[in-house]
Amino acid sequence: MSDPRDSVEQRLRPLWLAAQAGDEAAYRKSLELMSQRLRAYFRRRMSDAPHDLEDLVQETLLAVHLQRGTFDAAVPVTAWLHAIARHKLVDLWRRTGRKGAVTDSFDDLDEAAHPVAPSAAPSRDLGVLLERLPLAMRRSIVNTKIEGLSVAEAARLEGVSESSVKVNVHRGLQRLAKLIRGTP
Repeated sequence: MSDPRDSVEQRLRPLWLAAQAGDEAAYRKSLELMSQRLRAYFRRRMSDAPHDLEDLVQETLLAVHLQRGTFDAAVPVTAWLHAIARHKLVDLWRRTGRKGAVTDSFDDLDEAAHPVAPSAAPSRDLGVLLERLPLAMRRSIVNTKIEGLSVAEAARLEGVSESSVKVNVHRGLQRLAKLIRGTP
């Protein structure tokens, strides 16, 4: 019988590599698979705070999106995803004052093979969140964080100063974080 960890990596890796090359359908499918893994991973560690689970999944997916340029094709996708998920979980625990261990493997989660539907459909995907930002902030974030333009390139494209782009990105990311946490 094959190792389920290999199966996850075998399904996710080609999708993620295609997504990195600009394939939008592969990107969406990658995020779906990652969401399943993240829900299972966090569910095992957050039995005392299930209300935070979906927020943490969305925060992690946003981090995956924003940090996708840091992915090294020599490293398994699941290892890279686990590192991001572990950091997001530790961040949550710091904010809430909880202590916990995050040493077990991300890949040994049988629960992801049988995903449980979340209690409410996720409404905070990246597109929905970005639409809630003012146009200037949204443009600056999309241009610099999603499209990968430099601040100077984004400023020229948007017809604003580099300082304006930096301020828009900073304030926009702060607003996105508040939207994800559900705070005003």
